[in-house]
Formats: sequence, structure tokens, C-alpha cells
Amino acid sequence: MKCDPNLYRAAPPSLAVKPRLIRHLFLPPLVIVLMVGLGYAGFWISEHFGIRSLSENGQRQLELNARAVESEISKYTYLPSLLELESSVSQLLGDPTPEHRQTVNDYLEGLNRRSRSRAIYVMDTTGRVMATSNWRDVDSYLGEDLSFRAYFQNAVRGQPGRFYGIGSTNGEPGYYLAHGLEEHGKIIGVAVVKVRMEAMEERWQRARLEAFVSDENGIIILSSDPARRLKSVVPLSDETKEKLARSLQYYWFPLNELQPLARETLAEGVEKLTFPANSELLPRQERDEENISYLAQTRPLSDTPWNFTLLTPLQDLRREAINQGILVAVAFALVAFLLIAWNERRKVIATRLAAREALQEANNQLERRITERTADLRASNDRLKSQIRERRQAEETLRRAQDELVQAGKLAAIGQMSTSIAHELNQPLAAMRTLSGNTIRFLERGQLDVASTNLKTINDLIDRMGRITASLRSFARRGDDKGQASLGKAVEAALQVLGARVETAAVQLHRQFEDVQVQIDQTRLEQILVNLIGNALDAMQAQPLPELWLEGEAFDGKYRLRVRDNGHGIDAEARKHLFEPFFTTKPGEQGLGLGLTLSASLAAATGGHLGVEHPASGGTTFVLSLPLVSPTPAEPI
Repeated sequence: MKCDPNLYRAAPPSLAVKPRLIRHLFLPPLVIVLMVGLGYAGFWISEHFGIRSLSENGQRQLELNARAVESEISKYTYLPSLLELESSVSQLLGDPTPEHRQTVNDYLEGLNRRSRSRAIYVMDTTGRVMATSNWRDVDSYLGEDLSFRAYFQNAVRGQPGRFYGIGSTNGEPGYYLAHGLEEHGKIIGVAVVKVRMEAMEERWQRARLEAFVSDENGIIILSSDPARRLKSVVPLSDETKEKLARSLQYYWFPLNELQPLARETLAEGVEKLTFPANSELLPRQERDEENISYLAQTRPLSDTPWNFTLLTPLQDLRREAINQGILVAVAFALVAFLLIAWNERRKVIATRLAAREALQEANNQLERRITERTADLRASNDRLKSQIRERRQAEETLRRAQDELVQAGKLAAIGQMSTSIAHELNQPLAAMRTLSGNTIRFLERGQLDVASTNLKTINDLIDRMGRITASLRSFARRGDDKGQASLGKAVEAALQVLGARVETAAVQLHRQFEDVQVQIDQTRLEQILVNLIGNALDAMQAQPLPELWLEGEAFDGKYRLRVRDNGHGIDAEARKHLFEPFFTTKPGEQGLGLGLTLSASLAAATGGHLGVEHPASGGTTFVLSLPLVSPTPAEPI
């Protein structure tokens, strides 16, 4: 390649000086202006996209926390209407005697304690409090005239009463839910539940969340910062302030207004608010500083006229946007400097182009590696999904096999008891045959009273046979995976199935347990008890005075039932394999070795446990532990 010698020929002095002079005079101011303009553009773009990102993240937090407030409000809505089902309440409203009032006071006190509400009270149609859960307190509502409250006026007209206000008796804030009590289509009184919602504020404070809830009047009733509470977020006219003061909804609080210096609407329900440094809306640690901006996102709460507002401070975002603007300006200055240097030295540009090509090649290689890695990950993901499907199929097969083993165990137990069952059925059948023959002769003789007695005896024998077959049908039925069972009914059913063996062995039975509700299917609990009691009867066959103890106790949310016998016990070698499948100490025709294994599996499937103890006094104790449905046990049986 040939170079044109005229290209590098020196220009005349006048022509060479003018371009250099122009560059020195106009290029630096132009670079500064562009640097400032691009810096401001970088700041604006960074702030815009930062606010949009904060808005998207805040929308998720807004929805989550708003739903939490709605859930907290709605979980008490059923409580006032519940009093409509209590007969003592209607008796009090119809006949307000001291005895009826005390009965309702005690009932409301217990209901308030169980529901964890602040107070529950009943008013007549004039607004007078007839009974209340806080009748023991000095500032009790008993006898108060609350007819001026809006929730009472709505409820007495048959409308739902929903109201947030500050109590006129003790100045305590709360959320009131009222319901008109009807009798024969006529409202005879009003039931009111007062709920305190300060727990929501404490959760917001622990989560460092800036949020508040404003009611239909624009008054902040819940806030993560207590200083904001009972402040107005909308301008209130003098007429509105006077109306709220007369209703005593907010007691005597001044209801100061909290208006921002600037308000910018970004979208529906999304605003940018700027408050002065000493505004009461700001947290205390952020006061006495420069003005601060918030991203305010508001969402109405369902079933109430309230609004939930989430505040996201923008000072960190603004500082970051300023840094981004400075970074853009510095980057532009650097680029301008590089462009000037490139204009002066073409070799640097050639080197930079080579570096760019090398970078492009590295990027291509990186993309190829990413593509290969993505394909490997996709294949691994497919293999993992296949393994998950296979494992689920194996678990389903195992569960079906376990159910079949459970059913086989029950049928095997019924087969083992077939002789006793036949004996139980043959006895009433033989008696019925004798009684029926005698009855015909008595009828022929005209002895109707004796014939009637025989027929009643035959009816009792038929009932007895029906109970035996019903117990067998219930025991043979397949159980569900989940359910609730009555321990007392399960014990009675198991003893009914094993009744012949218990009577034949003359077992002395000791019962010391409560009829509690446990988390297991009724049929499966009966099968476990049949296995345990049947094993105890087998162990006491050689015992001249067999005794069986059924003892229970509640412990740590579970109920333990001990099935103890005074039989020959279990030797040390057999104890090691006691819960292994197909291990049994009985002859082959008397057992499959699956009873304890299936019983332990059924107990573990519901979160329970089956264990064994070996008392020093002899015999064996099996301990069945099952989760309680209710922590309070029933009366002992």
C-alpha cells in the first residue's frame, strides 16, 4: 500500500493554527456541557427505573401485608352472629333478670378468652349494654348507653356494623363488629365484638416496614410509627372535624393533618410524596434532616372502606441515582478524553479495535459455553424429573401394598377369631331355636304373656347378633389415610370384636383413660387396639388370674395409651426383632408376624408412635402415642 506524500505535508501557518485554536476554545466547554447533560440524563433514567423496580417490589409487599390485614379483620366476623345461637342471650334480652345477666356474663367472658378478642358485649334495642365479658373490670361496659355509636345504629337496622374508634369508657382504640340478634324475624338486640389490632403494628415494626392503614375518614388508625396514629392524610373541613368530635369516634384527639410538600402521581394507587424534614409522618430517627421523599402505594382493603398504604423511602434511591449520574458524567468525560486521544493517535485506535475483536471472540466462546452448560442442565433437570416420577410411583406402590397388608392383617385376625365368632353366634341361634319352639306351644295353650316374654328374648338375641356382625363389618372396612377417631369408641369396638376371648379367659379389665379425639382413622385405630389387646390375651393364656390394664395420659399435644398385661412377657432375644415384618413367637397357624409391624406403621403415618416397655413386675406394656385433635381431653370413662 502506497501512502500519499501530500497527506502528511505541513499546512501553511495560517491554516494550521485555526483548527487547533477552535479546538482549544470550543471543545472543553462543549465537553463540559455534554458531561452535565448526560449526567443529568443518567440520574433521571436511574431514578425512573429505580422507582419502577421499587414499585414492583413494593406491590408484592403491599399485596402480602394488605391480605394479612384483611385476614386479621375477617377472622372475627363470624363471632357476633355466634351469639344468636346461644339461648341464654335471647333469654336475657327477653327477661333481663340478674340471674340471666350473670349467666350471659360468664358465657361472654369464656368466649372472649377463647377467641382472644378484647371484649364481647350484648346490647338491647335501645343501645344499653346488658351483659359484657369485662363485667369484672372497674371500667366495665355494663350499663353503658352506646346508642350513639354508628355500629349499633347499623346493626339494629339489620345491617353489618363495622367501626373503628376509641372507646368512650377507657379511651382504648379497637375495631368493633356488630350483628343484630334476631328472633322470629325481629331484631331483639345487638351483639358486639371489640378487637385490638396493635399486633399488626408490632409485626410491621419488627419487619422494619413503613406502613399505615387509614379509615373511611382519611384518619390513620394503624401505623408502624405510633406518632402517625390518628393523623389525617386528607384535608378535613371544620364541619367534618365537628361531626367526628360529636360522634366521639376518635375520642378527643385533635386529628392533625399530614400534607406533603409535593405530590406526584406515578400510576393508579402509586404516588411520590415529599415531606418536610420535621414532619410528624417521618420516623423520629429521620427528622431534623433534609426533606425526604417516599414512594406511597395504596390499596383498598376488601369488605372495609379502609386503605392500606406502604411507604418506601427514596433517599437511598436518590443517592444511588446521583452516583449513577456522576458515573455517567465521568464515563462520558473519559470517553471524550479517549476520543480526543484517538484522534491524536491512530495507533491506539488500531490497538483498541484489536482488543474489541478479542473481546468479541471471548464473548462468543462464553456464549457457546453457556449454551453447552444450559443443555447439560436441561438434561440433568429431565433426569431429576424422571427420578422424581419413579420415586412417587414407588411411594404410591408402597402405600397400596401397605393398605393391602393392613387389610390382610384384619382378615387374618377375623379368620383367627372365626371359632369364637361362630360360638358367639351359635349360642343365640340355639337359644332362639328353643325359644321359638316353646313360643308355638305357649301360643297354642293361650299363654300369651309367656310367649311375649320369649319373643322379647328372641329380639334381644337378634340385637346381640347384629352388634357382633356390625363390629366385624366395621373392623373389616378399609380405613382412610386421614381422619379423627374417638378412643372410647375404638376400645369398645375392639372389646366387642374380642368379646368372646375376653369372657372365655375371664380377664379382669382395668380402664383408666379418657375418651379423647385423636388424629387417626377410626377403623385403623380399632385395628391397632385389636392387635394389641389380642396379643395381650395370647400372652395371658397360661395365667390363672389374667389382668389387662388400659391406662392413658395426655402429654405434649399427644395422648399415650398403655396396654399392659400380666402375661409371661417377652424374652431378650425376641425384643430385638419385635417390630420386624413376619417375626412372631406364635405358632404358624396363629399369626403372620405382621400385627405389630402394621400397627406401628399406621401410628407413624399420623405422626404418632408405637413402643414397648417391659415392667420389672412382669408382663408387657405397649405404649400407643397419637396426636390429639383437641388439647383439652374429655371426661374420663
